[in-house]
Amino acid sequence: MKKHQLVMRYGMFAVAATVANLAVQRVVLGVDSSEFGFALAVFSGTLAGLVLKYILDKRWIFFDTAQGVATHTKKFTLYTLMGVVTTLIFWGSETAFWLIWQTDAMRELGAVLGLMVGYVIKYNLDRKFVFQTEPR
Repeated sequence: MKKHQLVMRYGMFAVAATVANLAVQRVVLGVDSSEFGFALAVFSGTLAGLVLKYILDKRWIFFDTAQGVATHTKKFTLYTLMGVVTTLIFWGSETAFWLIWQTDAMRELGAVLGLMVGYVIKYNLDRKFVFQTEPR
């Protein structure tokens, strides 16, 4: 796969995961808009985006064909660990925008900006430590 195709595909998957993340957050915040609800929304949205992005990246970015519960568990665990630092970037950005402006629009802008930076870093970590192959 050519570099621009990889970037476009990875970008589309990042957008899909971001939309899933924010959609889940909206659902949770619609039920509970308290401080606890906010924390639960951020966590739940992050989990939804993580699972979707793992599935898409594994198959369509890194063309990883490894199968089996043990293999998936190991790779998903590594994938998640690589995402810890990048998730902190995302959460920090989203929370900072919320604390400064206290509007859903600015919270979501902070989330999107944090996710964009995080996904660039995450791609490089995943390529080096999780899937350990060059994408096609």
